[in-house]
Amino acid sequence: MLKRLAFIVAGWVLLMLGAVGLFLPILPGVLFGIIGLSILSVEYAWARRWMSSLRRRFPATDRKLQGFLAWTEKPSSVAAD
Repeated sequence: MLKRLAFIVAGWVLLMLGAVGLFLPILPGVLFGIIGLSILSVEYAWARRWMSSLRRRFPATDRKLQGFLAWTEKPSSVAAD
């Protein structure tokens, strides 16, 4: 539960940094926005819809983000027998 909450908070923070970065030249707004949206797409349907639209439009970026999403969905621990 704590990991899920941490990813949601991180997604929102990155999405907000992305919005701010669109207006400030020192922050990579598009990069932060896409990473934040990809994290939020694990939990929210609206973010999944936006990401699917972006994936169709930018397939090369999609391949890079799939590796990141695979990392976020890995189980945190493996039960020992």
